[in-house]
Amino acid sequence: MSNNLVKNAAGRFVPTSINGKPVVPFKGVGKYQPTGNRFAPRIPSNIDYPSDGNKQISTLKEALVKAGLKDGMTISTHHHFREGDLVANMVFDCAHELGIKNLCWFPSASFPCHSYLLKYLDDGTISHIEGSMNGPLGRYCSEGKMSKTAVLRSHGGRYQAIQDGDVKIDIAVIGAGCADTFGNANGVNGNSASGLLGFALADAQYANRVIVVTDNMVAFPCIPWQIQGNYVDFTVKVDQVGIPEKIVSGTTEITRSPDRLLLAEMTARFCDITGIIHNGFSFQTGAGGTALSVGNFFAEIMREKGIKARFARGGSNKYLVQMLEEGLVEYILDGQTFDLEGVRSIRDNPRHVMTSPFTSYNYHSKGNFASMVDVAILGAT
Repeated sequence: MSNNLVKNAAGRFVPTSINGKPVVPFKGVGKYQPTGNRFAPRIPSNIDYPSDGNKQISTLKEALVKAGLKDGMTISTHHHFREGDLVANMVFDCAHELGIKNLCWFPSASFPCHSYLLKYLDDGTISHIEGSMNGPLGRYCSEGKMSKTAVLRSHGGRYQAIQDGDVKIDIAVIGAGCADTFGNANGVNGNSASGLLGFALADAQYANRVIVVTDNMVAFPCIPWQIQGNYVDFTVKVDQVGIPEKIVSGTTEITRSPDRLLLAEMTARFCDITGIIHNGFSFQTGAGGTALSVGNFFAEIMREKGIKARFARGGSNKYLVQMLEEGLVEYILDGQTFDLEGVRSIRDNPRHVMTSPFTSYNYHSKGNFASMVDVAILGAT
């Protein structure tokens, strides 16, 4: 990290560069006006790809070698499998076996299942993480054990950093429940279905090389496709990419705590009394137990009043799906799938719509959904 510190608009002293890259200190809400054009990846050519569309490589290690894996690269993965992710661990097993060092891991999020990677942080395979760091990885970072400075990024901020070129992904590895050999992929079909793959869209579009990994390779075309094969360099079939039952974590169940249930009820009553809950309103509830409880209390109020919400902003879960199927919500605009009922719904219900952080939260865009949500109920520690 740079020793040059300046005071930002929040009155905090912050560095002007991190890990050798310049950063713009916070200037205040609405004060920073970006300039220039979006980052552009290299121009590919059909000449370099099989004319029959079959991009399948026998192993992930071979695909990484063909993608040019070398010391110091930035490797990205997504987190739609949540605690059931197996792909990130596979990637760095391969890197370690190849003797690669000093990699930046750029996940859209990490989970306790990725504590497996601590040994690769210790031995220098991974130099640092840019993205969210949860559980043991967060503790490791907080204790100052990471050799370079960790960078925490929000979901929308991560997409923004990719498109603006603040982070340049060398190799993106995208785990998918279903794919074809050309690289079209989705997360709604197959034994390892995890739901939508919106957090991997920026990686697919902007990474220098893209590898799709699946345990369910189907004949072309893989329908529906959320990842488009014309962005993909290589495809790989493995035994298992994820454990779908583990996309449900302890935070994606309604709280049973009397205190938290009371807090949720009071929050819903506040939204009712102030007129936030009205016919055609929109809302978002997070995956935390208290936030989910607020959504349940919203449903009770809406039934009593005979009204419905125009849309709910996902992450989706069984409670939100129930509201959609009951007719209390007209649409779910989903950014992340939190349980298997959400997976089922987004696969089968046309009113359950796949979105991405670009449409949801990216500030360097021509508007986003965040400003159109009437109320957001999110959990915090």
